[in-house]
Amino acid sequence: MAMAAAVAAAGRVDAQDEYAKLVRGMNPPRVVIDNEASGDATVIRVDSVSSHGTLLAVVQVIADLDLVIRKAYFSSDGSWFMDVFNVTDRDGNKVLDEETISYIQTTLEAEDCYYPEVRNTVGIVPAEEYTVIELTGTDRPGLLSEVCAVLAAMRCAVRSAELWTHNTRVAAVVHVTDDGGAGGGAIGDEARIADISARLGNLLRGQSDVRAAASAGGLTHKERRLHQMMFEDRDYDGVAAAAAATASRRRTEVSVTPCAERGYTAVVVRCRDRPKLLFDTVCTITDMQYVIHHGTVSSEPGGGAYQEYYIRHVDGRPVRSEAERQRVVQCLEAAIERRTADGLALEVRTCDRAGLLSDVTRIFRENGLTIRRAEISSDGGEAVDTFYLSDPQGHPVEAKTIEAIRAQIGEATLRVKHNPFADAAGDRTRGGGATDDVAGSTAFLFGNLFKFYRPFQNFSLIKLYS
Repeated sequence: MAMAAAVAAAGRVDAQDEYAKLVRGMNPPRVVIDNEASGDATVIRVDSVSSHGTLLAVVQVIADLDLVIRKAYFSSDGSWFMDVFNVTDRDGNKVLDEETISYIQTTLEAEDCYYPEVRNTVGIVPAEEYTVIELTGTDRPGLLSEVCAVLAAMRCAVRSAELWTHNTRVAAVVHVTDDGGAGGGAIGDEARIADISARLGNLLRGQSDVRAAASAGGLTHKERRLHQMMFEDRDYDGVAAAAAATASRRRTEVSVTPCAERGYTAVVVRCRDRPKLLFDTVCTITDMQYVIHHGTVSSEPGGGAYQEYYIRHVDGRPVRSEAERQRVVQCLEAAIERRTADGLALEVRTCDRAGLLSDVTRIFRENGLTIRRAEISSDGGEAVDTFYLSDPQGHPVEAKTIEAIRAQIGEATLRVKHNPFADAAGDRTRGGGATDDVAGSTAFLFGNLFKFYRPFQNFSLIKLYS
């Protein structure tokens, strides 16, 4: 019965999306970008036919441009979607670059922006220019170093990668090219792909729920894919218990309550603000098959973030049971915490070469450090890698360890983007050399604990559609 209901709901969503495509063709999206309406932000207004995932598509475009959403409201009752975002760059300035403004306008007014291919691919998937390797499993110290060593031995050059850890689980999406081929493109040999998959599987098989098998299918946005992989791996299990055990350090609060008079479920999120926060919450709500009918979010520099959503399941029903309510709470808490990686942030910027990533991650492992999150890229012969590190118990990395890493990496340019040890030790480490280059401009990555906004007492958008 449950399977039949799910199939029926999926059929209704498909039918609604086809209808939305037809209506959208007659009523294309309208996008207005205004730098005069607000004194401290660029205002982006989007009017469009509504379909499941419309809000996520818009938020994804803004997040991919590294813009920060300071305030927003959105409404999609009926068949029409209306959205207003107040955005700035990472430094808090308005978006004035004409090329960026043109890109936002063109992209958000394009029909294919709202209907991306979303296939939950798992394993190794050939792409036009690179091969995508997806891995999930139980986290352990040195895991990324071991994976990189296997890839280097298999003559795979890592072009980009992103790794998240949360609640003892790890997920990674790695883009590799054939380091032994003339063109350096995707690995075209199916037997070799199977061999790489088997070796990674052997490396990780001791960890439960590892998926590293070859598969066919389309590609999904990398960060959305990481959310999907960790969700499928149930990294949200045990989140409530872990939060209760560390209540004094808890940074995220999620409440889910009925709004019976309108047939909605109200979701309120309070946490410290950070870039891409809205993307993470909207992505999770969308992939859990809920529709956001109304919402408002706000933040203030150096302060907290407040998000309020009024949702229904895609089949039109609100959250109906305590178990479902708890699942929504746990999944949203997990989605917010996945990208948060408290610890030492090191940026390695140097000329790219074969085996570089394997060597750098080995140095971290030999110095007793665990990689909590990683963002890896290589372009034009230059590698730019950012690692978020701590010791295996989650404690900050000391200055003497940073110096040891700097000496071992050698020719690479290493920058400390954030060092909690320096923050905790105060002036004792100010003259220690290793902490002199802590970048104050990147303090938004971690910041202080923020005070929370008061919840909205009324939600006037609902009244407009009563």
